[in-house]
Amino acid sequence: MSCTLTALVGQSAALIDTPTLVIDLDAMERNMARMAGFAQQHQLLWRPHAKLHKSVQIAHWLEQAGAHGHCVQKTSEAQALAAGGIRNIYISNEVIAPAKLARVAQLSQQLHAQGGRLALAVDSLEGIARLAHAMQAAGAAPASIDVMVEINVGQNRCGAEPGPAAVRLAQAVHAQPTLLFAGLQAYHGAAQHMRTAAARQAAIAQALQHIATTRRAFDAAGLHIPLVTGAGTGTFIHEAASGVYGELQTGSFLFMDADYAANERDPAQPVFEHALFVKTQVMSVSATHAVCDAGHKSHAIDSGLPTVHGLPAEHALRFANGGDEHGVLHPDASAGNASGWLPALGEALWLIPGHCDPTVNLHSLMVGVRGGLNGGVVECVLTVDGRGALT
Repeated sequence: MSCTLTALVGQSAALIDTPTLVIDLDAMERNMARMAGFAQQHQLLWRPHAKLHKSVQIAHWLEQAGAHGHCVQKTSEAQALAAGGIRNIYISNEVIAPAKLARVAQLSQQLHAQGGRLALAVDSLEGIARLAHAMQAAGAAPASIDVMVEINVGQNRCGAEPGPAAVRLAQAVHAQPTLLFAGLQAYHGAAQHMRTAAARQAAIAQALQHIATTRRAFDAAGLHIPLVTGAGTGTFIHEAASGVYGELQTGSFLFMDADYAANERDPAQPVFEHALFVKTQVMSVSATHAVCDAGHKSHAIDSGLPTVHGLPAEHALRFANGGDEHGVLHPDASAGNASGWLPALGEALWLIPGHCDPTVNLHSLMVGVRGGLNGGVVECVLTVDGRGALT
C-alpha cells in the first residue's frame, strides 16, 4: 500500500484508493495559521498536541508556523518525535512504570545533549521519587528534565488536589537535583466537548479558581510557579483571556472532527475547517440505502460516527455503523434529502471522522491533497510515525 500511495504523488486525488485517510493540506495550513496568529496575538506559547497527528513531518510544519514545542501522552510517542528531529517535547501525562521511566531518563539525556528539553507531568510523591531514581540511575545531569505538577481542575482524572497538595509535590521536585520544577499542568479535558459556549466558559472559570487556590498556597510557601499550561481546542479562548495560562496545548484544531463540529462556536474563537477525511467508495446500492467500504476499521467511533462531507442539502446522507468493513448510508430527510436520493455504485464520498486522534492511529499513512478533495492533486504521503505508540 505504501508504494502504491507514494506513486500517486503529482496525480489526481480521484486516483486515491479507498478507504484512505486524506488531509486537505490547504485547509490544514489555514487552521495552522489561524492558531499561530491567535497565540502570537495573545503573546502565549503554543505547544500543539502531537497525539492528534502522530506525524514527525506535521510536527516540523507546526514549528515552522510558530509552535515552540509539542505535547504527547506516551513515552513511545515522545521517542517517535525525537527520532524525527523534534527537540522540545512534553509528555503531558504521568509515567509510573520503572521500565518506561528508564526510557524517559534516556530520552531526556538525549534531548538535553542536543540542546532540547523533555518535560513530564507528575501528580504523586511516589511518581517523583521513581522519576528521580530513574534519572539518577541513568547518570543524568542536574535539572535535565522539566517536571510539571498536574492539578485536578475539574476533569477528575489525573492530578493532585489544588492547593497545599500541589505545593508538597513541587517541594519534592525541588529536592531532587536532576529534576526542574517547570510549572503547573492544568488541563480540563472534559470541558473541551461541552456543547454550549456558556458551559465551556463556566468550566474554565472553575478551573481558574483551582489555579488561584494553588497559587495562593505556593505564595504562602515562598515558591514560584514558572508556567501554567493547558487548554484545548474547545476552550483555549478562555485560558488565553485569563492572564493565568502561559501556554496553550491545542491539538484538534489542526484537523477538526465531527465531535468538535457539534460544539456551539464561541464568536471569539477562530474558525477552523475540517481537514482530515476518510475517502470511501460506494460498493452496494439498494432501494433504501447505499453501502460504502469504510467500516470502523478505518475510523474511530468512540465519539460518534462519521458525517458525510461536501454534499448539498438535497443529497444529505446519514452514516450508520455497518461493522468492520462497511458503512451504511441512508437519505437524511431531516437535513434536506426529502427525495431519498442515494449515491451511485462506485461513487466516491468523503467522511469526517467522529474523533481524529484514534482515527489517525488506525492508519499507517496519510495522503496530503492540494487544491481540494475533488479535483485536487496528491502532494505528499505522510507516515504516521506514532501509530501504535501506546507505551
